[in-house]
Amino acid sequence: MHAFMEQIANRVDFFVFLDGKDRMICGNPPSHLVMALLFTFVLFVIMEGIYTLAQKHLQAIADATPNRVDDVIADSTAQTKKWFFYGLSLYFGSLLLEAGSQSEHFKQACIVLILIQVGIWSMALLKSTLKNWHESRGGDSSVATAMVAFSFLGKLLIWSVILLLILDNLGVKVGSLLAGLGVGGIAVALAVQRVLGDLLASISIVLDKPFEIGDTITVGDMVGTVEHVGLKTTRLRSATGEQLILSNSDLLSSRIRNYKRMKERRNLMTLAITYSTPHEKVAKIPALIAEIIGAQSSLRFDRAHLSKLADSAIQFEIVYWVNTPQYDVFMDTQQAVNQEILRRFALDGIEFAYPTQTLYVEK
Repeated sequence: MHAFMEQIANRVDFFVFLDGKDRMICGNPPSHLVMALLFTFVLFVIMEGIYTLAQKHLQAIADATPNRVDDVIADSTAQTKKWFFYGLSLYFGSLLLEAGSQSEHFKQACIVLILIQVGIWSMALLKSTLKNWHESRGGDSSVATAMVAFSFLGKLLIWSVILLLILDNLGVKVGSLLAGLGVGGIAVALAVQRVLGDLLASISIVLDKPFEIGDTITVGDMVGTVEHVGLKTTRLRSATGEQLILSNSDLLSSRIRNYKRMKERRNLMTLAITYSTPHEKVAKIPALIAEIIGAQSSLRFDRAHLSKLADSAIQFEIVYWVNTPQYDVFMDTQQAVNQEILRRFALDGIEFAYPTQTLYVEK
């Protein structure tokens, strides 16, 4: 086969250049250049044809299956540029030529094009992956915030790696460059550590989910409903209407109470009655309270005890649970219980106590 190719090359030299044996172009005989161009053309046609068929087949599979992985692959490969096949074909075609300064520069240029295409594929893969992740979470706005952070960090990482590979291909000493960038990176990180802390905190909020959009939370002495989780801040809407803005890092360093994730609400009540109440009526109060609370279908009675003999009153401690986290239901049932206690105590002649003092004067 090699002898056959040499015969064709010699014939090309003879017909194209009468003095083909002496003529050299870029350090290569004309026959080698012709064969390299022919090989490049054939390889380009083959690769483009295979890619077209493969892309149609892959897209058909992606449309026919509910699997998201093939959708990501199809979307990524669809970003293949035609100049990528030009560069790849020229690179393999240049391997047939004799190594020289000009051909080496040409190979380097082809490798740069290939690396850029790899970067485009990686970007498309990142974008498609984040899009599918967002859709799988039901379009949650907090996930959209994390997508912005992941997209920024992903783009920065991808193109940093591609740039380093290109510089290494061009003969730049990447090790020394990385050492210099490392020192500079430390200085930049120290300067923007607060911003980076909030950025990482926003990602932590989305992934760990201590709260979500619409949750009512308490942070320190502030209470509000979560409206937006951003890259740097989280915004709450308080019950009085104003907007509360907290940095993400400060938010995660605080103790958060999430009311929306309660399965039921606990209520602790204290009743005070007068010391003039007969003993038999005092003894019946726990059972009376249990009867009143048990009559409410949304309540679960826990306990009722005579807890303290105070200075001016007999105090009872009552605990019951509301079988829903909804605050309006909690208030409605508490109102119903309080009204029924007032009614039953009035019927039984039980008086509520209030702070009083009795003064005895001796004559």
